[in-house]
Amino acid sequence: MLEGNRGTDVALVRLREAEETYERLRRALAEAGVVLPSLRVDLASCADRVLRGPLLELGGCNLATAERLAGALAGQPR
Repeated sequence: MLEGNRGTDVALVRLREAEETYERLRRALAEAGVVLPSLRVDLASCADRVLRGPLLELGGCNLATAERLAGALAGQPR
């Protein structure tokens, strides 16, 4: 039972970290004029003990969004 609680605590900490990173990334992308409509926290990865940490799914985007993202990463103004 104790192990189950510890595992749950670890999963909750990972979920919280993933949500905070998701928000930072979403805000940074929005400031660059980029919206990734499928951006989300992969919930299963928060509980997975094999992975090094939680995953964010960036998902698909259209070509215009990909161009804005490429421009933002290259430091080009919008």
